[in-house]
Amino acid sequence: MMNRTLEYILPKVQKPARYTGGEYNAVVKDKREVDIRYALCFPDTYEIGMSNLGCRILYGVMNQRPDVWCERCFAPWGDMEEEMRREGLLLYGLESGDPIADFDIIGFSLGYEMAYTNVLNMLDLAGLPVRSADREDLWPLVIGGGPCACNPEPIADFFDLFQLGEGEELMLEMLALCRRAKEEGMTKPQFLRLAAQIPGIYVPSLYDPKYNSDGTIQEVVPKEGAPARVQKRIVKDISKMFFPDDFV
Repeated sequence: MMNRTLEYILPKVQKPARYTGGEYNAVVKDKREVDIRYALCFPDTYEIGMSNLGCRILYGVMNQRPDVWCERCFAPWGDMEEEMRREGLLLYGLESGDPIADFDIIGFSLGYEMAYTNVLNMLDLAGLPVRSADREDLWPLVIGGGPCACNPEPIADFFDLFQLGEGEELMLEMLALCRRAKEEGMTKPQFLRLAAQIPGIYVPSLYDPKYNSDGTIQEVVPKEGAPARVQKRIVKDISKMFFPDDFV
């Protein structure tokens, strides 16, 4: 539901439909009836993000689950960002209009390195500290996936964990652990240690990089039982995987 501040802002920006939601086939659930709220963030504009098939697949995979509500979130264009900052409007999910800082998980699709600064800007627009170490609570959990997640070190300080490889199966395994964490009241360190045991998940805080004199990495030493090597996930039988019949 659109709030009054957004109604005031939208006439001032180009392409206001980027920020309203309400498209055919968008998934709207009752937030009181789900256990996990997931903000699927694409660090670029609406038009670019909505053309990404991987995001649409993950959107459908998660929203098939009755206990999960996945909403979309995109980087605002400069005119919209200026108005949001002026009016104090936090970055929000398209489906509900709720601030993504109130969600359980904020997941970024990292398709290209040029969007890295947009990730930091979106976290700031959400009212969250950009560095993982400064976010002491488990929720919201900030995660990264997509092609660039396989070379995560340039942005490792800003993410709680990365999902390496294809996410259809890996995402469901991580969501199951998230639900368990909420039921058991886990702390962030407890959760991250368990998450690191899921094949395909890399938790930067559980690794200690050693550097050569020229700044290159000499070795990466795992801590607290984390695996020495994280293997990216690959779907072995694509015929069994979800593919959306309807597109937003």
